[in-house]
Amino acid sequence: MRQWHTLPTGQVLKELSADPVQGLSHPEAAQRLQRHGVNRLDPPRARSPLLRFLDQMKDPMILVLLGAAVLSLVSSRGADWVDSLIILVIVAVNACISISQESNAERALAALRQMSAPKARVIRNHQLTQLDTALLVPGDVIRLEAGDQVPADARLLDSVGLKADESALTGESVPVPKAAGDPLPEETPLGDRSNMVIAASVITAGRATAVVTATGMDTEMGKIASLLLGQKDVDTPLQRKMVEISKKLSFLCLGVCAVMFGVGLLQGKNLLSMLLIAVSLAVAAIPEGLPAIVTIVLALGVQRMAGRHAIVKKLPAVETLGCASVICSDKTGTLTRNQMTVTDLWTPTEKGRELALVIGALCSDAVLARDGSCTGDPTETAIVLSAREQGFDKNQLESEFPRMAELPFDSTRKRMTTVHPRPGGGYRVLVKGAADVLLARCTSILRQGVQPLTAAARQQVENANGQMAGRALRVLGLAYKELPALPRVGDFDTLEHNLTFVGLVGMIDPPRPEVRGAVEACHRAGIRPVMITGDHKATAVAIARELGIWQPGDVALTGADLDFLPEELLEEQIAQCAVFARVSPAHKLRIVNALRETGQVVAMTGDGVNDAPALKAADIGCAMGKAGTDVAKGAADMILTDDNFSSIVAAVEQGRGIYANIRKSIHYLLSCNIGEIFTIFIATVLDFHQMPLIPVQLLWLNLVTDSLPALALGVEPVEEDVMEQPPRRGDESLFSGDFAFQLAWQGVLVGFVTLAAYFLGEYILSDPGETYQAANTMAFSTLTLCQLFHAFDVRSDSRSIFEIGLFSNQAMNRAFLLGFLLQAAVVLLPPLRTVFSVVPLNPLEWLTVLALSLLPTGVCEAVKRRAKSRREQGRRLVRHQPRRFAP
Repeated sequence: MRQWHTLPTGQVLKELSADPVQGLSHPEAAQRLQRHGVNRLDPPRARSPLLRFLDQMKDPMILVLLGAAVLSLVSSRGADWVDSLIILVIVAVNACISISQESNAERALAALRQMSAPKARVIRNHQLTQLDTALLVPGDVIRLEAGDQVPADARLLDSVGLKADESALTGESVPVPKAAGDPLPEETPLGDRSNMVIAASVITAGRATAVVTATGMDTEMGKIASLLLGQKDVDTPLQRKMVEISKKLSFLCLGVCAVMFGVGLLQGKNLLSMLLIAVSLAVAAIPEGLPAIVTIVLALGVQRMAGRHAIVKKLPAVETLGCASVICSDKTGTLTRNQMTVTDLWTPTEKGRELALVIGALCSDAVLARDGSCTGDPTETAIVLSAREQGFDKNQLESEFPRMAELPFDSTRKRMTTVHPRPGGGYRVLVKGAADVLLARCTSILRQGVQPLTAAARQQVENANGQMAGRALRVLGLAYKELPALPRVGDFDTLEHNLTFVGLVGMIDPPRPEVRGAVEACHRAGIRPVMITGDHKATAVAIARELGIWQPGDVALTGADLDFLPEELLEEQIAQCAVFARVSPAHKLRIVNALRETGQVVAMTGDGVNDAPALKAADIGCAMGKAGTDVAKGAADMILTDDNFSSIVAAVEQGRGIYANIRKSIHYLLSCNIGEIFTIFIATVLDFHQMPLIPVQLLWLNLVTDSLPALALGVEPVEEDVMEQPPRRGDESLFSGDFAFQLAWQGVLVGFVTLAAYFLGEYILSDPGETYQAANTMAFSTLTLCQLFHAFDVRSDSRSIFEIGLFSNQAMNRAFLLGFLLQAAVVLLPPLRTVFSVVPLNPLEWLTVLALSLLPTGVCEAVKRRAKSRREQGRRLVRHQPRRFAP
């Protein structure tokens, strides 16, 4: 694509066959419209709801659930369809939830299209006319003035005092001076292309004529839309872990089924009975409520995060935050206040400070409202507000000293001048501008009165300017002179000669006060904060150093550096890079992808259109709620309502807690299901004449009794030391460490007490004639109560339930009570007894059920106490180990 900012205006007009006076003719414009297409972003291809629904059926867990439904229906020959119906309802609900979370890229592109200006002033056939922006073509000559939204990328032909707000594209809120100047180097970053205006930016001051160089998908906005279309949704760590669980459960179910079929054939059982056993096993192995429980736990987490200024659009994103290892943050508005503030005012003498503030207030186009708010250029508003705080109200000063004449700011002149009457007669000329430019026009300096500007005095000013610039402050010089009368209009340039230098004012968009603490929390949690900004490198590094993002040994790279850095070298250097400055949307996307290639789980913040592709590509995209564009919000997974970096860190803490709770819920459900599998497996291998548990009882356990404690585990309070631990790896298996071993021995123990209850019920405790039904009821009730008690064991892997507190999770107590009452209703109420094929139990049988149900909890408590004793013993050995000193 042609780099129009590198060409002289004459060559631009020639290559575009454009005439700045005549404009394009209507036939020529029509031909170009046919060749280049309408000035509109391409809409995304819409996918039908049916295709999206079918996509959800590819999930292994869904396939396992569907298999269980089919087996249940086939084994009962269609007579018992309730189990199958319940499973199918679960599948449909989960698919609908997933579909509702899609289409973020489409919404982002729709927002991009809405940002197009509806009308543009265009010269066609030597006439200035208003035209629908969709009909603009390259070569059209357009007129722009303050308040206009730029309809297409264009090269400036002439301009007067032009400034443009390009924050939606560059992320920087300070309006950029524009001028129809000389060609710029090819490598000039987008934010520094002062001879170009970009589609979707807004003209804040001045006027201009420009020739359109690109429309539609060829504009800078179109490039962002192309990047968005090229980004696919990233599977979250939780989604990958759910797939892992589904696969392992499938293999376990198939493996045990194969063994059981082999045993059954050896025992001479018929195919129908083996199919019934397979259905029981499938229902036992599959935690039917797991997808819904995980979804509900995530939804509860979303509610808690909303109370901490984080609105989550995608439920799995809640958990992804918990394993974030890098947070890439925009600077302006997220790490800083997005409000330029005067921090330094330097004058040779204290007396000059008052005059400096008066000059800053009067030589300004900012508008000060009665309520104290100020609108206008951020640099000018900062000075006006600072003067007001010192007792120099702009409105009051203007009423006493009205503006008589002015020379407006221009990016070429780099200064602004206003003229005001003096109380005793004559006029005072006030000048504000770039310090070096202003100093060159000064011949005197205000010290103890007006004194000549000697070489030593000039050096003093330059040193003060250098010190402020070294701290990345935006520095302006202030000067004045007095005249007995105004010169003629044609001689106004003389107003800015022989000035008296007064002082320097330095300002910056300061860091948010709470961000430094949040950055420190990131470092303690093993999370690396990285600044990605469109601002200049020196400013970015200064802010990063002040916030603690910049650490000894870190480096900073610019967009120009990235352009010449091969991919393999970028992946090597990115571990040491804390600041990326003057970057484009493509650079941001490349940075995020490079971090992900090195195994990092990346959270990315942003507010502008320029951030949207990177937000979409990151593992978790966080858009700003206040300053964020609709495009950024559409591409993000989460929206920060207070635009605050600290809220991201709080969301990470919640994400870690939510993952721990989901892991507890999965631990609980799988250990319970292993107990059920063990019960049926042993009953089959030992050739029980009937199964200790029937499918409807297992389905009741999995969908009702188990689900209540699993949900209660999902609202466990976040552990206090969660942010003192390093982030877990995104590819870390859920079964890492001793997790699988814990599931196995706890599940076997649950199955053992269930079989013990069945054995006691059939051979020892039951009345003659009711041996099987009583044994089945005892096994069913023991398994139910055992699982309810086991939920308390799972609340912590290492701490006793008495350390945590029996009543510290009221939801768990309510779940236990409700589960107990439901099981009692099943056994005691005749209609429910019929449905679940159970009989009433006598007091001795109930006491036996209760004792057996508490046995696994007692074992778990003993294991935790033993482990705690070993940890304390290890700490004592380390504490009393003698120190060894090098000779």
